[in-house]
Amino acid sequence: MSDSRKYVIQLIVILVAIIFLIKLFSIQVLDAKYAVAASSNVIHREVEYPYRGLIYDRNGKLLVYNTPQFDLTITPNEVRNLDTLKFCELFDMTPEQLEETYNSLRKKKGFSRVRANVLIKQLSERDLARVQDYLVDFPGFDIQARTTRAYTAPVMANALGYVSEISPGRLKQDAINYYKQGDYIGQSGIEAFYEEQLRGKRGVKFKLKNVRGIEKGSYENGEYDTLAVPGQNLTTTIDLELQKYGEYLMAGQSGSIVAIEPATGEILSIVSGPSYDPSLLTGRHYSKNFAQISSDTLKPLFNRPLMAQYRPGSIFKVIQAMVALNEGVISRQTYIPCIMVPMKCHYHGPGETLIGAITNSCNPYFYNVMKRVVNRGKSESPFEDTRIGLEKWEEYIASFGLGSPLGIDLPNEKSGMVPGVKYYDRAYDNRPWKYSNIYSIAIGEGENLVVPLQMANFAATVANRGYYYIPHLVRSIGEDGESLPVYREKHYTMVDPQYFDVAVEAMAEVVRSGTGQYRAKLKDIEVCGKTGTVQNDPLPDHSVFIAFAPKDDPKIAVSVYVEDAGQGARAAASIASLMIEKYLLGETERPYIEEFVKRGEFLY
Repeated sequence: MSDSRKYVIQLIVILVAIIFLIKLFSIQVLDAKYAVAASSNVIHREVEYPYRGLIYDRNGKLLVYNTPQFDLTITPNEVRNLDTLKFCELFDMTPEQLEETYNSLRKKKGFSRVRANVLIKQLSERDLARVQDYLVDFPGFDIQARTTRAYTAPVMANALGYVSEISPGRLKQDAINYYKQGDYIGQSGIEAFYEEQLRGKRGVKFKLKNVRGIEKGSYENGEYDTLAVPGQNLTTTIDLELQKYGEYLMAGQSGSIVAIEPATGEILSIVSGPSYDPSLLTGRHYSKNFAQISSDTLKPLFNRPLMAQYRPGSIFKVIQAMVALNEGVISRQTYIPCIMVPMKCHYHGPGETLIGAITNSCNPYFYNVMKRVVNRGKSESPFEDTRIGLEKWEEYIASFGLGSPLGIDLPNEKSGMVPGVKYYDRAYDNRPWKYSNIYSIAIGEGENLVVPLQMANFAATVANRGYYYIPHLVRSIGEDGESLPVYREKHYTMVDPQYFDVAVEAMAEVVRSGTGQYRAKLKDIEVCGKTGTVQNDPLPDHSVFIAFAPKDDPKIAVSVYVEDAGQGARAAASIASLMIEKYLLGETERPYIEEFVKRGEFLY
């Protein structure tokens, strides 16, 4: 009996020993997590953030670059005997602020007690130099290097956009799980549209540190490290000097300037006024500055060239003329009396042929022109006849890139509006309507809406005699790259090229002897343009001008909108001609026009 009990006890001891051996083998050989947990006290995983791609102007001048910044991280489980007062003094904060910052960090998704978490963001090089030698006294705290954006000139803020920490909402939308909480991402402008090309690829480094946090070198000679891959550089289409000049001219005004190279669709300048210094949305004070800028009643974050929707005004008459010519309802010799009915007009004589009507911006002429386009006798009912004609007219207008986004390489582009059959059916609650109900659109008023980019593109289309490239801001991705393929395709209108010669001649006459002659005419350069004065009751009219030059070999097409500035022949025509002069000649030869613009006395 005693022998069997002895054997049982021996068997139990042997089984327990075997179990312990198996478990020990599993821990030491098969399962690496315990080894990793033990080594985590000395091996630190550091994310290496890539350099974001640089951004240049069309002439190779640097626009956007990277400057160092540093984040202070905390690994809670490694913090020992924190001297709170000394820490707060070093980092210029109160104990209450430290507690609030840490509590906020703990609530964030992804917070870990055993991994580094960013506690204080965007320390400058000066900040780092001041605190670096003292970090050894604060175990559990470390510095993580990264970069922030910097700018060579305080211009083009809306088009360039800004970079900031990814929001929880955007993080949820990340289908490929590229981003992590705390990563930075392009939020607007070029930074957002070309985020994939600019961001690069993260790397990882494993470093050895002793118990006091002093770095002792790389782990396993860097065998497990991965290098960060820098983002691709972008060469934009922007002429930096022209951009600076445009922002100088628009300072103090609300409105926009868009200048395009007709032969390529490349945007030479894109000005939104008012704007802001892009450097305000970088660094530690980003949140404070963003709150101030976004609450500004003048809306500097509102990108007017793409987002502001205005009536086109009289510049729309050029489109109406070409549609009517193509439809064969008028010729360049067509004479229509200016009888001030049903539309008023400024006095310019008893009547005009087509060139004169565009030159002098005759309202009754284009009332009759569109009526001939729309009412063609296709139906005995005047209501049905107008519907048929307006559907055809809509197709023409859409072919000029109006009524829908053009597709520029920036986010948040608006479509404008071309009022058509469906629109008027809704507006009249499916009751009958006819031309007498809608004729204000004949002169670019009423329900017509365009964005400034579309009108600059229209000027480029006339300059090209019937086609355009989608306007874009990036001409090269990478060192030897190209623009995206969509920006290298020609888009033709429905109007025969021969009728664009009539539009070019008429727009040249506008500047030579018509409404644009006083401020848009240049000495040795033939400018083609069209003024517009857009109703804006109860405030003053908007001043509008489109132009291109030179007439026979166009290098630049421009649209200018100046809000609440009155006649198009004053503010807008002056700014547009100065932009043309600056681009083609390198300087203005008419300082008195520049002085007129800077005084801003457009209504007097």
